[in-house]
Amino acid sequence: MLKFNHVSFAYDKKPVLVDFSMELVPCERLAVMGPSGCGKSTLLHLAAGLLTPTAGNIDSDFLPPAVAFQEPRLFGHLTVKQNLLAVQKKPDEKAVARVLELVQLQDEIDAYPDELSGGMQSRVSLARALLFESDLYLFDEPFAALDEATRKTVLENVKAFLTEKNAAAILVTHQHEDAEAFATRRLTLSAD
Repeated sequence: MLKFNHVSFAYDKKPVLVDFSMELVPCERLAVMGPSGCGKSTLLHLAAGLLTPTAGNIDSDFLPPAVAFQEPRLFGHLTVKQNLLAVQKKPDEKAVARVLELVQLQDEIDAYPDELSGGMQSRVSLARALLFESDLYLFDEPFAALDEATRKTVLENVKAFLTEKNAAAILVTHQHEDAEAFATRRLTLSAD
């Protein structure tokens, strides 16, 4: 279980989350929605341990989480395949091929990031997160840059992957359709 206990967080004394509590149980898929600036990405960074609460605490029984950030953060000097192999403890080319199929990029395995569109780079970042061995996956708008048909297919593939792994996930999204299709529960944050 991941548990936020009365968590507050501020950037330069500007509060983003105030006295926020929530729980995420194993195998649950939570969609976090709300207007820009309401703390969705901050919540994800806190869950990932990349930020420390200014008040309250976060407890987790999960393994270290896999994270797909809003920006792809790929290694520009490495091919798609090399970017994916970089996160594995033991190189597993079959696993790389499988996740590339899930995100519909199997034909781009030898491409470099600058040869890919923004949506393709986002999918490589998503594939890299899926390769990370965890039981908790944190996704920050990974489907936002995708066309509608690709978005629906990749979202369903990722959902099936998480179900197969009995993994929990938090998806930050602005898309109501994505939240509806992906989540077992939704959480809407407000800007106030």
